[in-house]
Amino acid sequence: MTTEAAGAGALLAILRDGRARTRTELMQLTGLARSTVSQRLDALLDREWITPAGDAISSGGRPAVAFAFNGEARLVLSADLGATHARIAVTDLKTRVLAEHTQDMPISQGPEHVLGWLVDAFGALLDDCGRTLADVCGAGIGLPGPVEHGTGRPVNPPIMPGWDGFDVSQWLRERLGAPVLVDNDVNIMALGEHWAAGDECEHLLFVKVGTGIGSGIITEHRLHRGAQGAAGDIGHIRVLSAGDQLCRCGNTGCLEAVAGGAALAARLRALGEDAADARGVVQLVRSGSPLAVQLVRQTGRDIGEVLASLVNFFNPGVIVVGGDLADAGEHLLAGIREVVYSRSLPLATQHLTMRGRLLGDRAGVVGAAVMVIEDALSPQAVDRSVTTG
Repeated sequence: MTTEAAGAGALLAILRDGRARTRTELMQLTGLARSTVSQRLDALLDREWITPAGDAISSGGRPAVAFAFNGEARLVLSADLGATHARIAVTDLKTRVLAEHTQDMPISQGPEHVLGWLVDAFGALLDDCGRTLADVCGAGIGLPGPVEHGTGRPVNPPIMPGWDGFDVSQWLRERLGAPVLVDNDVNIMALGEHWAAGDECEHLLFVKVGTGIGSGIITEHRLHRGAQGAAGDIGHIRVLSAGDQLCRCGNTGCLEAVAGGAALAARLRALGEDAADARGVVQLVRSGSPLAVQLVRQTGRDIGEVLASLVNFFNPGVIVVGGDLADAGEHLLAGIREVVYSRSLPLATQHLTMRGRLLGDRAGVVGAAVMVIEDALSPQAVDRSVTTG
């Protein structure tokens, strides 16, 4: 493959905005010679990354052929594995969900059991789509614990016995025959919500309130993972209301120890209410339980205490609240807003929006797909694909 064709990835990056363009338009945008543009387009066509648009564009002379990004060229496998349940999906390269499945799947059953199920479940979804693993460009996996993103290995995950140091990426790659990217579940949810919010949302903080509490940080349209992938673990920040309450991490006084779904459910059970987990708490709120409503509102205030400091420090434009407890509706958000607006600097909250998630339970699988798509369609990766055939 020629040097000119090897720059095809940058051309594809332009076409990914969804607008079809002619050779002449691409020459004007890039400043490249017509022959160079043609060679790069031919390379992208050969790999089916682009396709001729349906209608030729005419300016009075011979109609010019326009080219558009082919979102159906490859498939992506994505999985959002939570503490007790899993959601998986097959998407195209525009994150359109082609098939999906949810199932109770305790992460505590260990990596080989859970990942073995995942491989079989992915196969079933591909069958539903009439496609095979040969059509897959990659898989994205979200796990409910700290993950070293560069290696795809969980690191001391508190609710994932047997997973510490397990090479999730390699184990799955050997069975799927495609690259596998792994991240913390809150990070992939943040990616999904940022994707849904669009380009105008430059700085976003996603807060997951479920069995535990965590956050994902988007700054300048990029996910911030930190040096080792541990950024955003706000559930273990100390809060005054927690006192000396023991947390599952081994420390005392953590936000999660008083505001996590497991902690709320335990407190409601001690008060005579039937709440097995975070979802049980939400059911009580929806049924009008005064105790549940009061506790969820206070949970919002406790979370708001931590978020007020983060708003001053990070100055996000949007805070999105997700996770199982987010389904409790305005009770949780009202508690958060009450404290954030009263304790954060006026400049930091001047244009701040706090809202629920746009994607609902799909945020994780969409975000996992985004993680894979951005990797597979990076200019460098596309150049490799067109030069290796």
